[in-house]
Amino acid sequence: MELTYTQEQQAFRDEVRAWLAANVPAEPLQSFDSEAGFAQHRAWETKLNEGRWGMVTWPKELGGRGCDLIEWLIFEEEYYRAGAPARVNQNGIFLLGPTLMEFGTPEQQARFLPKMATGEEVWAQGWSEPNAGSDMAAIRCRAERKGDHFVINGQKTWSTRAVWADWLFGLFRSDPSSSRHHGLTFILLPLNSPGVTVRPIPQLNGLPGFAEIFFDDVKVPVENVLGGEGMGWHVAMSTAGFERGLMLRSPARFQETARRLVQLYQANREAADQDPAIGEAVMRAWLDAEAYTLNTYMTASRLVKGGKIGPESSTNKIFWSELDQRMHETALSILGLRGELLPEAPDAGDVGHWLDGFLFAQAGPIYAGTNEIQRNIIAERMLGMPRA
Repeated sequence: MELTYTQEQQAFRDEVRAWLAANVPAEPLQSFDSEAGFAQHRAWETKLNEGRWGMVTWPKELGGRGCDLIEWLIFEEEYYRAGAPARVNQNGIFLLGPTLMEFGTPEQQARFLPKMATGEEVWAQGWSEPNAGSDMAAIRCRAERKGDHFVINGQKTWSTRAVWADWLFGLFRSDPSSSRHHGLTFILLPLNSPGVTVRPIPQLNGLPGFAEIFFDDVKVPVENVLGGEGMGWHVAMSTAGFERGLMLRSPARFQETARRLVQLYQANREAADQDPAIGEAVMRAWLDAEAYTLNTYMTASRLVKGGKIGPESSTNKIFWSELDQRMHETALSILGLRGELLPEAPDAGDVGHWLDGFLFAQAGPIYAGTNEIQRNIIAERMLGMPRA
């Protein structure tokens, strides 16, 4: 497969590249899992929106550029190539945003999307619960309908970005007599609501990238329901498709990691080649990143023509999460003892980010639905195998 671009697409790439060259911060921002870094990244989201780069696929009237998914992939390639900051509002712009486009009312779209694009409102996820992690059909957190609002009670956990986020989207059980994927409702909830308690959960690096959230008689207006009462599973599966199959982890992310891995190998080749497996792993990483890119372009082309993301998104999720792990494991093998240095270590130099990336990569096979669950989906929905 050979990628070719139209003149219009190439002109778009040139425009993106020029803007990023003029605006990407000269020094890396602090981690967005710290309070100061979160504020820095929120300001970057505002800067992106000023250039109308906050989410290029959104309609122009909602702060976007009306681009198609091919142009989005081009934008992502230039974004990662420029070393631009990670997107602190990725839960909103990459997951909830497309879901609002599909299921939201015009009023909901006008209310939430512009502030999402500017970074004024940052979103957290409300999927997992203590007894409902990868199996979202086991959700127990209750949303009881009382007139023109819901009263929410229960707990969510492993909520990404929730420590400093403004809003949460998630699934709640609105029919107490229901079971499994029936009787669930997708609700948008401000985290400053009375009765909400957010408790940070530290990551492996000590920073609070996650949180557990407790709901005690939290009132949410009915107009904050997305897709209709009781339709939560249907809406959430659309969101999960975007998360696993296309938008949350663009191929440019892994292409850039593979490029840096090749550079690391070349700079340390004499020591690395003492283990022949390392050179082979570097080559495989580069090939796999390119393969994922081509597959994503194929998926995007199908969607541009009106297609849908189906259960095959589970194969994508397994591929990119395990690729990310392998690339960082290979980098640490090349670095040896130096690979144990965190970015803030005095002697880390330009290698500290590899350990940081390695620690984060361990979460890849877990979030967006564990890879074990994804393999069950592939077996049942793609291969037609019976449930175990």
